Amino acid sequence: MAGSLSGIDVFVAVVDAGSFAQAAQGLHITRSAVGKSVARLEQRLGVLLFHRTTRSQSLTEEGSLFYDHCLRALEAVRTGEAALESGKGHVNGRLRVSMPVLFGHLCIAPILLELAREHSGLTLELSFSDRMVDLVEEGLDLVIRNGVPPDSGDLAARRLGEHHMVFCAAPSYLHSHGEPATLQDLLQHDGLAYMRQGRVHDWQVLVDGQVKAIRPKSRLQMDDLRAIADAAIAGFGIAWLPSWLARRHLDSGELREVLPGQPSVSYAINALWPYTVHLPLKTRLAVDALVDKLPERLAIAGG
Repeated sequence: MAGSLSGIDVFVAVVDAGSFAQAAQGLHITRSAVGKSVARLEQRLGVLLFHRTTRSQSLTEEGSLFYDHCLRALEAVRTGEAALESGKGHVNGRLRVSMPVLFGHLCIAPILLELAREHSGLTLELSFSDRMVDLVEEGLDLVIRNGVPPDSGDLAARRLGEHHMVFCAAPSYLHSHGEPATLQDLLQHDGLAYMRQGRVHDWQVLVDGQVKAIRPKSRLQMDDLRAIADAAIAGFGIAWLPSWLARRHLDSGELREVLPGQPSVSYAINALWPYTVHLPLKTRLAVDALVDKLPERLAIAGG
């Protein structure tokens, strides 16, 4: 039938995966089934979509043109499905979410797990990673990130809240080394530094409304915030921690805030998803739940 969508999902999967074999694995069908589906599509269209060799295949000029149109067609179908799903008022399907490891574990995952408990038709696929991810390339529905969202017309964003940073240390450390009264005093103390990809991150403070970066004197440098919190509790020095991580330890007395009058730098927390006219119900419910419940999680996290 002219204009049929039959086979284009397999064709797009082959292009995205880079090979018939990889596409078959992702679609959970045989390589032969993928090859036959593409062959039927080529026969119906009357053109070759791929240049084939024994080792690889690449798009023909006609295949490249057709691929662009297929992407738009599939997006239109997904938009229609999302509109119908929203009208039914209940959610089904798989929600793929990426989030930072520690922040996701303490603050995001508990909210999404409760959402899954409320909606039995919802399947969650949660990925915990601190690396930058490509939503479209990796097939993600939603990404949670701290900091300024990327400026991209392909992505939509919603602010979920914000968190600030606090200086803190164990009472035992402050008893032995004294308590800093100024930022200059702070630089004379043992700092517990956070590092990523071999680079030590500066501490950032607000001075007269401007962000100022200071570099701690650090004998201990770690790429894990929980390890830094543990070292601070053990009395190894002063840590600069997110409030959501430090809160419970401050409340219990394991840590004590240092320079409590020092204005704090705050970081936005954002939800990002591929831009679409009709946001799928599963994504909208997840974002709404995070907006509603994240402030409470930020206040009680840290254990």
